[in-house]
Amino acid sequence: MATSILPETAPFTEEQRAWLNGFFAGIYGMDEPPVAAMEHAMATVEEIGTSPVEEDEDYPWHDAALEIEERMVLAEGQPMERRMMAAMAQLDCGACGYECKSYSEAIAQGNETNLTLCVPGGRETSRLLKTLVKEIGVQPTAPKSIGASSGQSASAKTWSRANPYPASLLESRKLNGIGSAKDTRHVAIDLGDSGLEYHVGDALGVYPSNCDDLVSEIVSALGVKADHRVDTERGLSTLALVLRDECCLKAPTEELLDALCSATGDEGEQAKLKQLLDDDSELDGCDVLDVLKMFPSAVLDPQTLVASLGTLNPRLYSIASSLKANPGQVHLTVGKVTWGSAGRLRKGAASTMLAERVGVGGQVRVFVHKSHGFTVPANPAAPMMMVGPGTGIAPFMAFLQERHATQATGKNWLFFGDQCQATDYLYQAELAAYQASGLLSRLDTAFSRDQERKVYVQDKMREQAAEVWSWLEAGGYFFVCGDASRMAVDVEKTLLEIIQSEGGMDAVAAKAYLKRLSDDKRYSRDVY
Repeated sequence: MATSILPETAPFTEEQRAWLNGFFAGIYGMDEPPVAAMEHAMATVEEIGTSPVEEDEDYPWHDAALEIEERMVLAEGQPMERRMMAAMAQLDCGACGYECKSYSEAIAQGNETNLTLCVPGGRETSRLLKTLVKEIGVQPTAPKSIGASSGQSASAKTWSRANPYPASLLESRKLNGIGSAKDTRHVAIDLGDSGLEYHVGDALGVYPSNCDDLVSEIVSALGVKADHRVDTERGLSTLALVLRDECCLKAPTEELLDALCSATGDEGEQAKLKQLLDDDSELDGCDVLDVLKMFPSAVLDPQTLVASLGTLNPRLYSIASSLKANPGQVHLTVGKVTWGSAGRLRKGAASTMLAERVGVGGQVRVFVHKSHGFTVPANPAAPMMMVGPGTGIAPFMAFLQERHATQATGKNWLFFGDQCQATDYLYQAELAAYQASGLLSRLDTAFSRDQERKVYVQDKMREQAAEVWSWLEAGGYFFVCGDASRMAVDVEKTLLEIIQSEGGMDAVAAKAYLKRLSDDKRYSRDVY
């Protein structure tokens, strides 16, 4: 049994203490840290434990369905760390390496200086965080382009966000049929001798690389060669490699705008840059290359450019496999993201890397990100309902594999939706086999573009309201995975309607019922 680093008197809840013990153990790569490590851990605990822990506090702004303006109003008059929390996307997705609450606290206490880690919040969140940071007089340093730092040796037994495992790609198979508007991939990754373990419901962190074409255009805009040497915290490397593997080329930083302002001799461009430093809302949708092209008179030194860019952070993908069914492997369901803007083809760094830039046998740097209660019911006989349109089906493929491998007797019901049945019925053969075997008790599908009136998963739920209610009343679990801002909101609204109509409750009682389900981990969401 692992030694607990934190004493029982440390000002944390049991869940926080367990998480921190695991975090510190992961950092030091051992179950029983040496004395020096424990002293360092306790110094950190004392620092982050200066504020009292709020037990079971409800934060009214911690709702992904609310607009950021609404959340900030609800947080008015609260301590700075709570106002910063309200600026987050409220998904607790873990993409930043924290949860919304802990990320905001780390910033407010000066322990975290990178204000761009909230991926779903994007520029809106980082822009507001900068305003709040200035309000308390803390000057954050520019995030350094150091990528995933390998603080431990390649033979380390503990792999983590800071020490990702160099895994091999086994497969990137297209799931959509010919004529589909989408390119969704089933990605299989070999975990080799890493010893990495995961549970269904966990996510896989993937460190992406940028598109070589984009890197080449940025190098060309600087007027230097790709093998120009630059210095990073990892040491000397070529400009092209650093831009490809370590720098975020998506969102221009305030530091980049400031560097361009100092580098230009054009009064008009300098005035425009100063305007953007005050309000960069005009740059929404622009990337680093766009900004370099907007200000051609500002010729940056490559070292200055690299120092002004944000870090290329990992992406989190819901795991689509059970380790019991696929020993030594981890599977993902990845939607390739591309779009056109200003005459250029833009590419999602991680999704296009997995779909087209890494071949079979190529290396992918990964780590496991643990879920917070989003997993199959502990009771194998409990009924389970799953709502996962599009790539949201990923964790439920894992759930079904797990229940098959463990011979769980509980009924399983899946709501799946996408655009067209003929081309976008992801995992159709596998789901048909699960139905034939009896593992998948019910399967309701909604293909929105197959008829004049668009039909979605929440419409299918509404059609089966009485049955959904009977499963809930029989101790059923209800899981949702997918888009937080639209689908998950609509599904929750429909679920509340079903609780009201079928349970004979008013709106207040229905919300209380749903909260009890959530508190009991019987209503759980994996949204992004």
